[in-house]
Amino acid sequence: MKFLIAGLGNIGMEYDATRHNIGFDVADAFVIKHGGSFTLSRHAFAAECKWKGKTFVVIKPTTYMNLSGKALSYWMKDLKIPVGNVLVIVDDLALPLGTLRLKPKGSAAGHNGLKNIEEVLGNNNYARLRFGIGDNYPKGRQVDFVLSPFDKDEQPELPALIDRSIEMVKSFATIGTELTMTRYNK
Repeated sequence: MKFLIAGLGNIGMEYDATRHNIGFDVADAFVIKHGGSFTLSRHAFAAECKWKGKTFVVIKPTTYMNLSGKALSYWMKDLKIPVGNVLVIVDDLALPLGTLRLKPKGSAAGHNGLKNIEEVLGNNNYARLRFGIGDNYPKGRQVDFVLSPFDKDEQPELPALIDRSIEMVKSFATIGTELTMTRYNK
């Protein structure tokens, strides 16, 4: 069984380790943990990993956040992966840091990457793992906040949250969205 895991972010060193790139960070950690490596391919850096009889194709779109749908759609079609086997990992301003939420579908909630995926796929019926990044920014400074690195006092929390995200990805693939939500969405 094959699963497509899309960690959202922006390519380029200026975006490394920013809040908006947490999807890339989780994708990187997942691939490293499972012995894979990324190669530049069509619309994305892609890696294939195997775990417990399942194949995970992990992508980091090179289309930039606002055109994430182009990469996701291409890989879904190319690999013939049904939407039920797709999981998008994305940053979420509405959730405090430390909160991880798996959802089977839902609104883009103002997130441009999710908006584009919804636009390209024609629906919002794909699972997403929302990684809370907090919302501690002055009015009108949202872009600066999401494109900034995590604060020094937040950084020690990240490894455990990324590990938990990896466990949620594997749970999604083994026991499904609903049971994973029951187990991990606290």
